[in-house]
Formats: sequence, C-alpha cells, structure tokens
Amino acid sequence: MKRILIIGAGFAGLWSALGAARLLDEQGKSGEVEVALIAPQAELHIRPRLYEVGAGGMKAPLMGIFDAVGIRFIQGTVETIRSDSREVDVVSGDDSRSTVGYDRLVLATGSRLFRPEIPGLLDHSFSVDQVDEAAALETHIKNLANLPDTPARNTVVVAGGGFTGIEVAAEMPERLRDALGSATKIRVIVVERANDIGPDLGPGPRPVITKALEELGVEWKLGAAVTSVDADGATTETGERIDAKTVIWIGGLRASPLTAQIPTPKDRLGRLHVDRNLFVPGTEGIFATGDVAYAATDDDGNHTLMCCQHAMGLGRSAGHNVAASLLGIPYIPYSQQKYVTCLDLGPWGAVYTEGWDREIKMEGAEAKALKRSINTVWIYPPNANRAEALEAADPRRVVVA
Repeated sequence: MKRILIIGAGFAGLWSALGAARLLDEQGKSGEVEVALIAPQAELHIRPRLYEVGAGGMKAPLMGIFDAVGIRFIQGTVETIRSDSREVDVVSGDDSRSTVGYDRLVLATGSRLFRPEIPGLLDHSFSVDQVDEAAALETHIKNLANLPDTPARNTVVVAGGGFTGIEVAAEMPERLRDALGSATKIRVIVVERANDIGPDLGPGPRPVITKALEELGVEWKLGAAVTSVDADGATTETGERIDAKTVIWIGGLRASPLTAQIPTPKDRLGRLHVDRNLFVPGTEGIFATGDVAYAATDDDGNHTLMCCQHAMGLGRSAGHNVAASLLGIPYIPYSQQKYVTCLDLGPWGAVYTEGWDREIKMEGAEAKALKRSINTVWIYPPNANRAEALEAADPRRVVVA
C-alpha cells in the first residue's frame, strides 16, 4: 500500500490529512493509499487563543476524527527527514526510535517563537507561543499577589508590538486587576523596535488600535527593542530601564527547523518556497504547507502569513494535491483571494479589516462578537463524523477565519 505521510498536527497538518483522505474517498482509492500523520499528541493546540485566560485548556482532541476518517496516527517527533530514501526517523515519547517510509510527504511542522540571544531572555521572560508557556504565564500572574506590592510587581512589559503583542497587551490590564485587586495601580508597557505600533498591520487599523490601547491604559515605547531581561525587569537599546516582574516576549516566528533538512530555497523566516500546488521544487514527492511554506495567495504578489487563516486553506490544498500527485489526477492550485484580520483588543472590543490594505469594516463590540465566533467555533476541527469532516476538507471551500 502506498503512503502519504504528514508531519504535524497543527491546523495545516490536520487539514492536509483530511484533504488527502477526502480526495482518496472521492476517487474510491481509500483502500490503496494510507494517510498517516506523525505528531507528539493527537490534539490540535488552539494557538491563536493562547493570549486568553485558560490557555492550558486550549486543545482539541483529534483521535475521534482520525478514526472516523481513517487516518493513521503515529505518536512521536520526527528527528530526521531522509528525502533520498523517502524515510523519516521518529523518536517516541519513551525515547524509542523507528523509521517510517513514505511515497509522498507533507511537511506541516509549523513555527516557533523566535528567541534571539538576548541576555536573560530564556531565564526571565514569558511567552504565549505554546500551550505550556501560556499556562506558565497565567500561573505567574495569579501568583503575583504573593509578592510585595511594588511598582515592579504591578508592571508588565510586552516585548513586541505586532499582532500578538497587541492582543496580549490589551488583555493584561484586566488580568492584572483580577490578580492584584481593582485598586492597584498597574502599568502595561509595549516595547516595539519599529516606529509604529502594529508595524505589520499598516496604517489602516492603527487609529483604532491606539484609541483602544489608550482607553485600556496601555502605554507603548517605540523605536527601541528590548536588549536584556532579568528577574526585575528589562532594558532597551537606548539604555532605558523598566522595572517589571513580568516580561512577555513576542518576538516573531520562525519556521520549524526541519525545513533546514530539505536543501531547497527558503525565505528569511526559514519557510520553503513552494509552487502554486504547494510542491517543493527540486524534491522528490515533498509538499510543504502552513507556517513552513512560502506560498503565493493570489496573482497580485501577496504571500501567506504565519497565521491560522492561511494554514487551514494551505492544509486543504496540500492534502488534495499530495493525493492527486499519487493518483495522477489534476491538481487544484492553492489560492486564498480574500484576506481579513480580526484583532482582539481585550475588554475594549476588536477591529475587523478586509484586504491587504486592511480597510476597517467593523470595530468595538460588534467586531469582538465576530472575534469570539472565530476563536470558539470557526477554527476548531469538525465533529468526528466522516461525511462532515471530508466535506469540510474540500480545498474549494471558502474559509476566511
């Protein structure tokens, strides 16, 4: 039996597996090609929600849907990709090792927070990149009340003023008051190396963002990055010292290091260049999707971002096309013509934009209701129902969340 092997159970990996299973089912070939997925756990971490309270529970089990659709789950972590022999080396949770062969491979191992060699960063900062890291931050905030009441205890520094940094900062005033009492004088300070808050979001939504942060009491310091972190605060490259018991690092993302094992061109974030079918040129049978793929979204020069919105569409397309490559039937080129953003601004609300120029379409409570639907419904896996799951995996399905 031939095998399609998918590495990663994030949004792109899940939808790749479902997309491949859908096409095999449609063509009556499910009994001839195995769809297998390797990941440490059969669960989807709802990473876009890790800035919220309750981050430790932001997971969705996947074994039910895998069983319903007929996807083989292999528990473990891929250590080595040997593309010349079409095999991967897998390390299981008990440190046992095995080798898994494939006929086609989909790399969907996502991204991790970029942590540069800044003094004290690893030992003294928090993040919301992974479930366990976000849960550790939440525990830390709850435990602040056990410390002496000082300005440092009552101050949070958010190092990074991009999309995630803004969402984290907007949540912090309320979370600090819940932990320390409503009468406590708190400070939340965003430190951003660029000269604008939300530099990658452009000028479109910026007036709404600054208005919301001001009303929430969030401060920002622009044009100077954090250069060191210690147990009592952070220092910026201008030499300014900010005393804080809580420093949250939001330093951007980099593609999974497994991309380095595939000797083809990559972008500055380590993503593999792919064609419109998400095939990695110069390889034998390797497709890339999600945060490890540098893919064109349209014919206008726009490319995918490391975000759930693109990962889901990339996954559906990669799954269809990897199966199509085995079956010898036409590909469906990847395309996501519609691009939107919905930025959570904490208790203030949210701001929703459309298009790459990010034209504001909705803000405040109305946009917050949309964001809540995206976070709690739209991005979650389908039910463990074979027909529903396969239908949802059609790459021609329009998804903007």
